[in-house]
Order: sequence, then structure tokens, then C-alpha cells
Amino acid sequence: MTLATNVKAPDFELVSNKGDKVRLSEHLTRGPVVLAFFPLAFTGVCTTEMCELRDMMSDLNSLGAQVFGLSVDSRFALDAFAQKNELQFPLLSDFNKEVGQAYGVLYEDFLGMKGVHKRSLFVVDKQGTIRYSWMNEKAGEKPDLAPVREALKKL
Repeated sequence: MTLATNVKAPDFELVSNKGDKVRLSEHLTRGPVVLAFFPLAFTGVCTTEMCELRDMMSDLNSLGAQVFGLSVDSRFALDAFAQKNELQFPLLSDFNKEVGQAYGVLYEDFLGMKGVHKRSLFVVDKQGTIRYSWMNEKAGEKPDLAPVREALKKL
């Protein structure tokens, strides 16, 4: 079950596309965090979604937000994806699917693959509380990012 709003976000540590260890709780000390779970790198809707986030980074940064994309792809695939699409925010590899499980956003079966992330968004405030939560069972539908901006404005 996907985590709802007003609950504590599970802390995690994952490796970024650049090979850096990223711990959620450490980043929360700097401000709110947007977690954008996506199914797979180099797919149409995922590329569109990550590029839309890229294009609104100055707006999100002006609201104090840090953005992380998360998928079950390897950090190497994520780095190639980030370079190809000029993504300036970290992409985190949840290769072992532990974070997706903790946030309740894993497909049991996605095109014959077990444990791929469902397209999901979370806004986590500095105290570690989820203030916005969205998940879609339909991987082919990209999210409306306006509610993310609105949730950040309220923090």
C-alpha cells in the first residue's frame, strides 16, 4: 500500500547515478525533498516526466526543494539516462527494491518483471513527514507536477 500523507517517510540510503551515497535524512536537514519514483529509464513516459522535472528545477529550487528520481535501474543505466537527457538532479538506484517496498510503490508484475516502481511522487518536509503523496497504477500516464509545486509552497 502506498504511503499516505502526514506519515513519517521511511529513511533510506541509495547510490546515485554518480556513485554517491544519498541518505534521505541527511538531505532533509537542507529542506524539503521531492521523491519521483519511475518505472524504467529510457522509456517514453519516464523520459518525459524526468525532463519535465528538469525543466522546472529552478522553480522547485526556489521553493527550497531537492529532487531525486528513483528507479530499479542500475546506477550505470541511470547515469547514461541522466547524461542523455541532461538531468541535473540525482537519480537513485533502488536496484534491490527495498525503498520501493517501504514506500509501497512496487508492481508485483510489470511486463513480466517483478518489483518495478510504480510512477509515484512524494513531497517530504524537513521533519521527515510526507506532505504530498501520489501514485498511479498506469505506467503510461505521466503525473501532473503542479500539485508538487503547491505542496512545496505550503511548507
